Amino acid sequence: MKSTRNRILTIGAAVMLAVTAAIAQGMHGHGGPGGEFHRMLKQLDLTSDQHAQVKAIFGKEKPTLQPLMQQMHQNHQAMKALEAAGPFDENKTRALATQNSQTMIDLQVEHERIKSEIMQILTPDQKAKLAQIEADHEARMSKHQAPPSN
Repeated sequence: MKSTRNRILTIGAAVMLAVTAAIAQGMHGHGGPGGEFHRMLKQLDLTSDQHAQVKAIFGKEKPTLQPLMQQMHQNHQAMKALEAAGPFDENKTRALATQNSQTMIDLQVEHERIKSEIMQILTPDQKAKLAQIEADHEARMSKHQAPPSN
């Protein structure tokens, strides 16, 4: 029972780390959910001035994102070390999961801050086009989600 619970928690932590890493990396154009936003921006025909502003926004936020990504990596390493250390320790696992959750929240807030700043430099037509692109993306993503089990 404890072994199964330990595996579930470990897998959950790994999935959370992977998703968060993808979001943060994606905000720098490396793929993942945040990278999807980058790809969406490419479809908006930004002017050279808008491109420069977007680059400046990402550059300004990079010092905030880097420590968060480092914390996520450290949490992942600590979880792996805890798993290898022997018997399941629920208190330590919960503490790491809690810390990881807070870091993920901070990363999501940063992502939304960046998106908000970028939205301020878009024209009304670009905002409308982005809203349609995001809606289409959401529709595609919902098709890939598994139906709820009964």
